[in-house]
Amino acid sequence: MCGRFTLTVDPAELKEQFEGYVFPPKFAPRYNIAPSQPVLAIPNDGNNTADFFIWGLIPMWAKDPAIGNRLINARGETVAEKPSFRGSFKYKRCLILADGFYEWKSVPGKKTKTPHFIFLKDRTPFAFAGLWDSWESPDGSNIKTCTIITTEPNELMQTLHNRMPVIVHPRDYKKWLEPTPQTPESLLPLIKPFPAEAMDAYPVSTLVNKPGNESPELVVPYKIN
Repeated sequence: MCGRFTLTVDPAELKEQFEGYVFPPKFAPRYNIAPSQPVLAIPNDGNNTADFFIWGLIPMWAKDPAIGNRLINARGETVAEKPSFRGSFKYKRCLILADGFYEWKSVPGKKTKTPHFIFLKDRTPFAFAGLWDSWESPDGSNIKTCTIITTEPNELMQTLHNRMPVIVHPRDYKKWLEPTPQTPESLLPLIKPFPAEAMDAYPVSTLVNKPGNESPELVVPYKIN
């Protein structure tokens, strides 16, 4: 699964990496984005404009939007079939912006797992494959939410976990954000592990374990004793 990630770059760098898309003029760097918090995403509504969505999908037909019922990840292998995701997979996809994410690795002889920070070797920002939806509450307010699609791990991620988030290749952004309904046959080829040779990882402090911790210290390499 993918349960924490970062977005620490400024809007100017995002504009450079995601040419043709519009971003908020400014936003604070985030070193520990957790479920139920706002994430920056580009929905496939045809406007090519990033907005903030709550991480944890609430399908539009859901009766109970409780935080415990929100879906932070969607398995790529079943995303086209599961009732909670198949509608969004066909109609409502998004790119969720990030520049790194965390995963926890079991260490022999230790009860506490060691968190690792994973990123692209060239340190550029990237986009997770996401799904979004809008849920209207009884009082008429609207909540926009999203989820991150996961897949089997590449060679790097295999050493850390048995799943990894789907990172969309830049050449596929336009296809993923196509506003018209899409078939599973056209989209499922994009649900795959990102090349391991383009990624890197290192251990970090367990400070990241607490969602309330938010500082550059979280992504500093940590020596395992």
